[in-house]
Amino acid sequence: MKAKQPFEAVVDDHGPTVLRVCRAVVGPIDADDAWSETFLAAMKAYPDLPDDANIEAWLVTVAHRKAIDITRARSRHAIPTDTVPETPTAPQHDRDDDLADALERLPTKQKQAVAYHYLAGLPYADVAAILGGTTDAARRAAADGIAALRRTYRSGSAAISTSRRGETR
Repeated sequence: MKAKQPFEAVVDDHGPTVLRVCRAVVGPIDADDAWSETFLAAMKAYPDLPDDANIEAWLVTVAHRKAIDITRARSRHAIPTDTVPETPTAPQHDRDDDLADALERLPTKQKQAVAYHYLAGLPYADVAAILGGTTDAARRAAADGIAALRRTYRSGSAAISTSRRGETR
């Protein structure tokens, strides 16, 4: 029987993956909030998690739910104003804004399937469980999303990889 890691180690091991998923699903501005909300909720539930649980899939599921919460909250809170506030800029490290824009234009299911499978490295069965559908539907949504990205993402730059965890071929 495998002993559970300290939660600090879980954050260190899976934090970057969860942040990539959050950026892909809610965008760079709300990603840090989604990441924080994910780990706050996970910290409360972690002691009750079975020792043999797939922690990465569990964290991506929590991140998915937090991203939905943030998306819903964003759509409910319109703030009227006479002037447009400055748009906060995210730190400029390891970002490809063209790719982020292309990913943002995908339909929701495709964007989420691409994020969970290709950025988080989850198998299609776990993606299907998170999105609420079949494994074949998750595979199709991810494939359609990658195909759309190949058509719309700037040509001549780095090719979009279909390998897991951002590795290029």
